[in-house]
Amino acid sequence: MSVGLNFNLLGENLLLLPERAIYWQQQKALLVADVHLGKTGHFRKAGIAVPQQVAHEDLNTLTQLINRHHPEKIYFLGDLFHSDMNADWHSFAYWRNQYQDIDMQLIMGNHDIITEQHYHDLNVSTHEQLEAGPFLMLHHPQNQNCLKQHQQYIFCGHIHPGVKLVGKGRQAITLPCFAFSERQAILPSFGKFTGRVAMRHQPSDQVFGILPEKVFAV
Repeated sequence: MSVGLNFNLLGENLLLLPERAIYWQQQKALLVADVHLGKTGHFRKAGIAVPQQVAHEDLNTLTQLINRHHPEKIYFLGDLFHSDMNADWHSFAYWRNQYQDIDMQLIMGNHDIITEQHYHDLNVSTHEQLEAGPFLMLHHPQNQNCLKQHQQYIFCGHIHPGVKLVGKGRQAITLPCFAFSERQAILPSFGKFTGRVAMRHQPSDQVFGILPEKVFAV
């Protein structure tokens, strides 16, 4: 069984999960970024063979998190669906209808190009940004000048952050990570069918690498 890591931020208790999500205990909320549902369907429409089961893996993981943590809310920090409408949308619609008691909020990302009314028809609210407690939910990370314009601490995604670890024999691996700086947190991509980019981290950042069964401080 996977083991989460407790992390306190501004008096809020966060559980950093190996499934690349955060469970916010006070709000009984899951935070996930960059699920990219429909990406496999997008590739199949382009004639690129992708196994069908890959399309359902991320929804299955969300289901497991719901069953384990019983959230009342889910915040999707952008890029919930990868592209325009395809067959994978029907799987998402069916999944969403199983959890009508959960409040689902989507902060729109650059890949969220499906008409917002389609989300509203599924009882998924859409926003450009959303305040929740001491946090501001966005999709894109903010530079230092933009951070100065916000009073709240930022949660975002978009860049699929990774941390590069180098061994004694110069072997290297880039793992997905949670990256907490002084004013914002960048979440890893939740979607398994996505890549990651090794970030440049500041010495004051708190970075947590992700393995399949645990989260650890780097």
